[in-house]
Amino acid sequence: MKQYGLIGFPLSHSFSKKYFDNKFEKEHINDASFHLWELENIAQLQQLLKLNEYLCGLAVTIPHKKNVLPYLDWLDPAVKIIGACNCIKIKDNKLYGYNTDILGFKMSFEKHLLISHQKALILGSGGASAGIEYVLKQLNIEYLVVSRHKGSGANNITYNEVSADMMTEYPVIINCTPLGTYPNIDTCPMLPYECMSETNYLFDLVYNPGETLFLKQGKERGATIQSGYEMLEIQAEENWTIWNS
Repeated sequence: MKQYGLIGFPLSHSFSKKYFDNKFEKEHINDASFHLWELENIAQLQQLLKLNEYLCGLAVTIPHKKNVLPYLDWLDPAVKIIGACNCIKIKDNKLYGYNTDILGFKMSFEKHLLISHQKALILGSGGASAGIEYVLKQLNIEYLVVSRHKGSGANNITYNEVSADMMTEYPVIINCTPLGTYPNIDTCPMLPYECMSETNYLFDLVYNPGETLFLKQGKERGATIQSGYEMLEIQAEENWTIWNS
């Protein structure tokens, strides 16, 4: 039986196993199984591969999207640019790295994009945000990366630097942090939400709950909101296509 799975730590919040179990049942796929493997340290990947000889593909989540790269034998060009991988195809004992977050985000994000959405704030600077930066560059959307500690880039700022005026100047706000993820649903990024309006577009990569406190804050001010669930569905299907191509 072909094996697939998700690696990350922790995985209590993951939707992947339920999604693929349902997919296998609905589509009568009887020769595949999907597993969750919590790897606190990415070095544990080597042992995982040794113990599961029928492993054909892995999804990769926090905190391993970046630190998995040295273990891969081949990188898709987009992965080389982004420096993050969320999909591994395993064939002939070789690991092939892809990033399907790009497609998932772009297809979901563009549905609500308006001509006025020319500037964005990206909240968080981890592996997930790297893919978002890649897509915004493709769409010619100017952006700033907001994090707790100021990065070295010219477009990096801290949360303390986010002003009320920025809510108008940067109408698109994308949460790439895990803040608000179940069970910690009472948390959200520190922003001047009271200055948001119907001109804002809030996109949250968090998918559980479907409407995070971040999104609720924007919704209360009339902003357009989008959760990360659809992005994950698109990304999961693209993973499946790559694993079986």
